[in-house]
Amino acid sequence: MADTGAAPATSAPPRSATRRRIVFGVVLFVVTSLLFWVPWAGLFAPSAEWPLPVMVAGTALFAVGYVAFPVLLIRSLGRRRSDRAAKVALPLLGFVWIAFAWTLVTDLLRLVLAVAGVENPFRSRLIAVSLAVIIVVLAVHGVREAMRVPRVRRADIVLPRMDKAFDGLTVAVLADTHYGPIDRTKWSEGLVEVVNELRADVVVHVGDLADGTVAQRRGQAAPLADVRTPQRFYVSGNHEYISNAQAWMEHMAELGWSSLHNQHRVLERDGARLVFAGVDDITAVHSGEEGHAADLDAALAGVRPDDPVVLLAHQPSEIGKAVAAGVDLQLSGHTHGGQIWPFHLLVRLQQPVLSGLSRHGERTRLWTSRGAGFWGPPFRVFAPGEVSLLTLRSA
Repeated sequence: MADTGAAPATSAPPRSATRRRIVFGVVLFVVTSLLFWVPWAGLFAPSAEWPLPVMVAGTALFAVGYVAFPVLLIRSLGRRRSDRAAKVALPLLGFVWIAFAWTLVTDLLRLVLAVAGVENPFRSRLIAVSLAVIIVVLAVHGVREAMRVPRVRRADIVLPRMDKAFDGLTVAVLADTHYGPIDRTKWSEGLVEVVNELRADVVVHVGDLADGTVAQRRGQAAPLADVRTPQRFYVSGNHEYISNAQAWMEHMAELGWSSLHNQHRVLERDGARLVFAGVDDITAVHSGEEGHAADLDAALAGVRPDDPVVLLAHQPSEIGKAVAAGVDLQLSGHTHGGQIWPFHLLVRLQQPVLSGLSRHGERTRLWTSRGAGFWGPPFRVFAPGEVSLLTLRSA
């Protein structure tokens, strides 16, 4: 058979996909450059006149990190989801974020010293040494805070429509455990011990259970089966929708938790009722998982008009819908309280509340947990993790 010379047909990637890759590449380049070279300028400014070996060693260290970081980050968060790469890339991300933020802070001190007449190289060396000490202290503190079993944060919340029969009902709130590349099975066991010591009437997990599939994180999540309480409720977070939320819901059911997949449950006591409802995370609709999307109407279908409602919704940004639906209390997580200062400033651009109790409208309260674990970098700086213990009070 004669060769026609026709080239095999190939499908070119859509222009939109190519454009997204270009934008992602540019953003990653700019962000990586800022995160690495701004701290380098603070620590190794030419005006400090460090000895040549110090300059060479410091610059080489930053250069290696600068080149390796984007490669490791893509391998850890891209299609391959490499836990090995994540164990290097994510701590490095947290470290350079701390270095970047505090370089900007110490630049203010640099300006003050310059105005005060302090000359170089002493001024630049003083700033560099101070910055190095701050970075190391905050990094050590941040890792310790992230890896420790979280403290208990207590609060009383008054729900005027709740019957006195439920006065004093306790709800333990878990959020953002983020079981991930670092094996935290022992941490998970300690977390469950803390929850069980609270002897709460209800325990809820308001999402971002894990980063990874059930097969990858099964061991870390296993201790949740040992939570002792009459009622255990769970709703999905945005991170479950990266790793098959339906599978996580089914697995949580195997561990003895009720997944409130746009559903509700009614607690009854002495003829009184209290509703616990839950909705999928707002990212579910774009996840491609069939039957998943935040649907508050479905979650409240059949609820009586006079029933007080506690709503589990992963993101505080859903509070507007809760107010419109007449929900009495929304329980959320997602924010981590900012996790690493001053990242909270960016979180506040997206979310109405960082943490704690807030009031919205005439009826609705919102409790936002800082979360028990961490996402990405294993650091918590000025945003400690928590297990919330809420005591519900009638009017």
